[in-house]
Order: sequence, then C-alpha cells, then structure tokens
Amino acid sequence: MTAATPDVDLYSLELTDDPEVQNDVFLKIFNSGDGAAFDSLYRDDAISNLSGGPLTGEARTKAIIEMLAQGPTLKSVVRHSYTADDVTLIVVDFELGLPGENGELIPVKGSCTDVIRRVEGDKWMMAVDRPVADLPA
Repeated sequence: MTAATPDVDLYSLELTDDPEVQNDVFLKIFNSGDGAAFDSLYRDDAISNLSGGPLTGEARTKAIIEMLAQGPTLKSVVRHSYTADDVTLIVVDFELGLPGENGELIPVKGSCTDVIRRVEGDKWMMAVDRPVADLPA
C-alpha cells in the first residue's frame, strides 16, 4: 500500500473534467488505502463494480472501504476522454495489484469506463465506475 503524503488532505482532492487530473486524483486516493476518502469521490447514487458486481449506496461504500483496507495498488493510463457539458466519459487501462494470501500482489489488468458528472458549484463526482479485467489468455 502506498501511504498518502502527510501534507496531502485526501478529502480536499477533487475530480475535474480534465481526464489527467481525474486520473491523478483517483490514483492518489485509491493508493492511500483510505476507503472513506475514495468513496467521497462518488455521488450518493453512483454505481461501482470495483467489487466485481454493480453496487451503489451503503453497499458500494462498504465494499470500497473493505477493498482498500486490504492494501491493493493501482496504476492507470487514460486512453480516451469525451466531455459533453456536465458529463465526462473516461476510458483507462489499469493494472491492479491485489494482495494474495501470502502478502504478494497479484496483478490484474483491464480497462475501466468512468463517467463523472458536474454537480452544484462546478464540483465533479463519479457517477459510474466500471472496471473490467482482461480475460486470462
């Protein structure tokens, strides 16, 4: 797990319509291991399938907190981004390191489709987070 820099307030980091900034914020908070901070990037009604199935609300929050508590690592590269007024669609390629039983990181690669929406006060929040792992060869 990558620890957050002590002088970085994870709860002050915000998504933008800039895909590179969105990706940087997403990675910084995910890799901090702070599931509550990561979940604060999501709208209340947002859908995420980080856990393997689509979850929203309290179930999503619980799954995110439990997953990040295990110490996974995440790397991602933006491949495509499209913005229309208050909606941005971002496609990234990712490599997730999931902790195994012996503490080793098991690599999982894939692509993720994210939809972020602008809400009140020009703040952007995650509406859909849909990572899909590549099938084994």
